Amino acid sequence: MASLLHTVRDLERLRQIVGVLGRHGFGEVVQRTGLSSLLGAGAGSEGEKLAFGARLRLAMQELGPSAVKLGQIISTRADLVPAEVIAELKKLQDRVPPVPFEQLRESVEEALGAPLAEVYESFDETPLASASIGQVHRATLRTPEGPVDVVVKIQRPNIKPTIERDLDLLLWLARAVERSIPESRIYGPVRLVEEFERSIMAELDYHLEADNAARFTRNFEGNDAARFPRVHREASSRRVLTLEFLEGQKVYDAVAAGHSGERIARTTLHILIQQIFEDGFFHADPHPGNLLILGTPEAPVLGMIDLGLVGRLTTEMRDRTIDLMVAVAREDHKSIADALFAIGKPTRKIDRRAYDAEVARLADRYLGKTLEDIEMSALIRDLVGGATKFGLEIPPDFLMVGKALMTVEGIGKEIHPGLDVFGEVKPYFLKLFWQRYAPEKMSAELLRTATRIGGAASDLPVQLQDVLEDVRHGRLVVRTEDATRDRAFDALGRRIYSGFIVGALVLGGAQLVAQRSFVFGIAFLAAALVWGTGHLARLWLLRRRRKAK
Repeated sequence: MASLLHTVRDLERLRQIVGVLGRHGFGEVVQRTGLSSLLGAGAGSEGEKLAFGARLRLAMQELGPSAVKLGQIISTRADLVPAEVIAELKKLQDRVPPVPFEQLRESVEEALGAPLAEVYESFDETPLASASIGQVHRATLRTPEGPVDVVVKIQRPNIKPTIERDLDLLLWLARAVERSIPESRIYGPVRLVEEFERSIMAELDYHLEADNAARFTRNFEGNDAARFPRVHREASSRRVLTLEFLEGQKVYDAVAAGHSGERIARTTLHILIQQIFEDGFFHADPHPGNLLILGTPEAPVLGMIDLGLVGRLTTEMRDRTIDLMVAVAREDHKSIADALFAIGKPTRKIDRRAYDAEVARLADRYLGKTLEDIEMSALIRDLVGGATKFGLEIPPDFLMVGKALMTVEGIGKEIHPGLDVFGEVKPYFLKLFWQRYAPEKMSAELLRTATRIGGAASDLPVQLQDVLEDVRHGRLVVRTEDATRDRAFDALGRRIYSGFIVGALVLGGAQLVAQRSFVFGIAFLAAALVWGTGHLARLWLLRRRRKAK
């Protein structure tokens, strides 16, 4: 019976979704996915008068919290969605009427395992803010050290099952659209919904936001320019989060009150650059509502709140992103194309000449300007769009970098029109670039390579002896599908000979490692010999293989 009731409710929600799509001019999509029987009469007569992006925004707004959040995610995908649609979706706001506190009290006390009066000395039942997933209240927390001003984030009742139901339906619809409308696959509806699912499910677990706040605080120890709210875990759970109240002003209010727009813009940019390129862990939604200005006009402090949505970059991805930025600063078209290609993942065979030409064409829009006139976010957006056109799939985390930079750059240029983004970030790029190629790091890489090759070298004599014994006793068998047998045996002879030479050089390098002839703190000559020999041998074999084809 419960399963049947669940199915009926899903059907009613599906009927609602289809009705909204029809009213806003998406009747053809409904018909092609086979859902026209759920579509009411007269659908689309009003909606079709507006542009596609506006109709999509209005439909998502009407469908509620899940669709609004999905629209916000889509608005970050400049690689998939046209600019005019993104501009419309950026207007989506998830401000919704607050839930009366009496409807929240029971769930808060259940989540905290105690009556409200035992946890908080006072609690303001009028919310500071209200959004689709939850709302925020001021309170005073009881602590052993005395009362503390806090804010309390509370999830809306039954929001998780509601979102899970909508996710199931959205994923079902996305698959139906891809199956019945092949031209939609370029936008990856299923992939967008799956990305949205990962994002919103993370936001539903306040433990994750608490962990994010603690990590940001650790990363900025010793840096007084940034503040993140302390989490009071004794008064927090998956559905309730109690945070330190940061007393500050919104960005635009602070500038109006006398703070320097230039100082705030530069401080915010430096903090974000550290998060992205040094820590690889960054606030993925640094819009003005999530930024507070604390401190004095002479020494402003940036407070970052709402830390549920974060981005992460691996060390490898950070290095590739820095390569891209350095190539832009050098105005090197080929290096820009190479760096972007290394960041992405080819989904089909790519014509590199045409791809390189397209990247050069796009880069020329910006590289003729002075650095202070280059819009970093627009450059990244256009380069990503060009790469996608050739079948290069860009990782979501890199796209989140572009969105975060775009947001901060937009705020910065509003409060300080002369903000030189590249000029501000250049020292970071240079420092990180030289750190990557510092002798200590390069030496460590060479030593790791030498260790791996040295391990293989210890096995090489035994393996070569086995091969020679097989040759001496006539047991060596070469299987090949090549009809030109003489050519195959000739190639085998050259490879065996080359193997002896490479083996001797590797063993010599390994011996030098054992002798510990240290230069710059490591066996530099030995490591270079082992690494260089292995690399040259690899290149030679690849060249011979290509010739043999």
